[in-house]
Amino acid sequence: MLTQALLVDDSRSVLNFLKRHIEAEGLVEATTFLDPVEALACARQRVFDLVLVDYEMPHMDGISFIRVFRSFPGCADIPIAMITSRQTDDVKMEALQAGATDFLPKQPQSVEMTVRLRNLIHLGAAVRKLNDRAAHLASEVAAATRKLGEREEEIILRLALAVEYRDNDTGEHTLRVARYSRIIAEQLGLPPRLCRDIYLAAPLHDVGKVAIPDDILLKPGKLTDGEMAVIRTHATIGERILADSNCELIQLGAQIAAGHHERWDGAGYPNGLKADEIPVPARVVAVADVFDALTTRRPYKEPMPLEVARNYLIENQGRQFDPACVEAFLSRWDEVVEIAAGQGAALLQRTVASAAPMREAAEGRQETACPAA
Repeated sequence: MLTQALLVDDSRSVLNFLKRHIEAEGLVEATTFLDPVEALACARQRVFDLVLVDYEMPHMDGISFIRVFRSFPGCADIPIAMITSRQTDDVKMEALQAGATDFLPKQPQSVEMTVRLRNLIHLGAAVRKLNDRAAHLASEVAAATRKLGEREEEIILRLALAVEYRDNDTGEHTLRVARYSRIIAEQLGLPPRLCRDIYLAAPLHDVGKVAIPDDILLKPGKLTDGEMAVIRTHATIGERILADSNCELIQLGAQIAAGHHERWDGAGYPNGLKADEIPVPARVVAVADVFDALTTRRPYKEPMPLEVARNYLIENQGRQFDPACVEAFLSRWDEVVEIAAGQGAALLQRTVASAAPMREAAEGRQETACPAA
């Protein structure tokens, strides 16, 4: 690949001489400009390995040109030689401070020009190779990082699915909660990376249920006060399982596991946090988890119609839920319905009247359906 050189001088005769000289050995392809402004416009669109620029030009001098060129992405290390007949110390110092690499005399001697240009050409080619190598290494690192991230995400999902299977679930609850959580996070305007991380960590919200005995976790009837107390331990157990990890996603999962049963009014568990004391990711997942619990068939209840569950969220915002999270969730209702449709779109068609007994059942068994399960 030929070294790409950018030549800028307001003298056509100088440009022609430089172009002939620099291309003589067949190692360089030169692009010439009489106007430095036009040259900069070209440099924004193309990659050059070497720049030769005159000092005294109309519209913009060589030092100003160098400053602008150096500000372009990827142009910090490209060799730049300034062509000038005024090689005074103050001019040289200013040019070097602007980013010049070398200087060429305006009326060059053939030997000096040849040596200096050859050195600049070799330097430009070496810088290009280094940049290409750096880009290749960056690409390899990015690919390796992606693979590690994918493995990390798969481990998190499979851990969450293992908990769901134990609860006689196929894992659909986990996936729906993740998708609902992403909707809320995005509508809250959270940074894209945090939205992604909440989506990936949300499935870990109930990981603490691995420590709950089957006779309590899978009990079809109403739980006793003692059994309810055992169920509630899954929040702190989940946090303990996840909290010591060096993985940021799992740390976020610990935060969600610990806080997704807290209530906006402070009446939740395990720590009785209220309002802004509850971490935002936990507030997000709380809405997603409760909505899916309400609209999903459980051992002790039939699924609640989507519109009824929607009204439940509205009625309990500011008490059980962060109002902003509820508003964010409902602002993309069509998507919510599509996600929920995976378990039967007919739920949306049920009448509100038929859901009253289910609402009472859900509120009576809050550990699994409402404040979160």
